Amino acid sequence: MDTIKLIFLGDITGRQGRTAVMSYIASLENKPDFVIANIENASHGFGLTKKNYEQLSENGIDCFTSGNHIWDKKDIFEYIDDAKNLIRPINYPAGTRGVGSQIFEIKGQKLAVINALGRVFMPPIDSPWQVVTNEIDRLKEQGVEHIVIDFHAEATAEKICFSKYLANTYNNDENALIKGFFGTHTHVQTADEQIYEGMAYITDAGFCGAVDSVIGMEFKTSLHRLSTSLPERYEISENPIAQVNGVEVLIDRTTSTQIKRINVIIDNKKESGGVNDE
Repeated sequence: MDTIKLIFLGDITGRQGRTAVMSYIASLENKPDFVIANIENASHGFGLTKKNYEQLSENGIDCFTSGNHIWDKKDIFEYIDDAKNLIRPINYPAGTRGVGSQIFEIKGQKLAVINALGRVFMPPIDSPWQVVTNEIDRLKEQGVEHIVIDFHAEATAEKICFSKYLANTYNNDENALIKGFFGTHTHVQTADEQIYEGMAYITDAGFCGAVDSVIGMEFKTSLHRLSTSLPERYEISENPIAQVNGVEVLIDRTTSTQIKRINVIIDNKKESGGVNDE
């Protein structure tokens, strides 16, 4: 069959998120054809170490997207140019290390993944509107049949508007080039999954990490920082009860036909026998 079953997982956050995601993927009876995960918070909540990149690569993740925290672990510069399935936001200035998109072949079909950063309530960055459309046009010339976008952004309005613009520009009744547009960054899963003009969409896919936390961080440190306005380093929550958030999407040659939210609770202590690696 030509149908591609794709899973996109929201921001993996810390050890509890990594452990839960690996357990979740291993538990799937009907394996997906392709798994994408946002990993900008995977290593103690900030960035991605080479060790964690390799471990997640060996445990079922085919493509890694990221965001504004991708540079937080400095060993990223030692391996990003050799990490062929790791994508950083495409709208960083020209000359930035790494790549902002990648093409994969799945069931004889070319699927490209693009990662981009929003600009509302985010650090200064090049316009995604121009950079992403230029990249889509380039990918079309290379015979890409499906494009999936991780838009790492804060504002829901920016995500909705950008997604509709791209779908209305590149999708039509005969063919939808943009098969998926998934928001990340807020770590809070939205309930607006839908197929829009042949494109699977959700404003935010959520996150994978400790349930008893503040978007993956310890409650006490978050409370102190937010209630006093005093600077304090966020600490990752190590509570073993974790959630796995994301979406499952079915794609055929011309359109996305289905999107379902993933919201699974996993007891990491039970699944791993009480042992988590660093």
